[in-house]
Amino acid sequence: MKFGVVIFPSKKLQDLVNSYRKRYDPHYSLIPPHVTIKNGFEALEEDAKEYADKLRQIAGNTKPFTLKTSKISSFQPVNNVIYFKIEPTEELLNLHAEIKQEFNEQTTDYAFVPHITIGQKLSNDEHSDVFGSLRMTKVNHEETVDRFHLLYQLENGSWTVYETFRLGKE
Repeated sequence: MKFGVVIFPSKKLQDLVNSYRKRYDPHYSLIPPHVTIKNGFEALEEDAKEYADKLRQIAGNTKPFTLKTSKISSFQPVNNVIYFKIEPTEELLNLHAEIKQEFNEQTTDYAFVPHITIGQKLSNDEHSDVFGSLRMTKVNHEETVDRFHLLYQLENGSWTVYETFRLGKE
């Protein structure tokens, strides 16, 4: 089974992100807009409870924090992903580091860059056109994050919440 840990932003921010995703992200129907804290990983279903226990403990020791978007950016030339840049606050970076450490994750393909994907799997020309027209767009949004979620992937490729963890209190 495949699991992952994410933050879902407010409906207001999700609606804004989806206004782009429905055109530029083939995963639009599989998962709502999110900030990935722990990339998808394979695990047995019976291990999910143990992961949930660890995540509940991390959530209890983490205070709610501010999530800020600032601009539209891209991971080009590494890949053709276009995203809303999330300001990397100390709390967000600590949450990621703690979860990474708890899951004994030694290697990662990429450094942690907090973001919400708005376009992916674009050809080089599509990427160039779309990013060219969006990159000057200001995305000044701020909200308080008070929870994160352990997700699992269904057979059809879509993701669903296994458990939600509230920050600072349980």
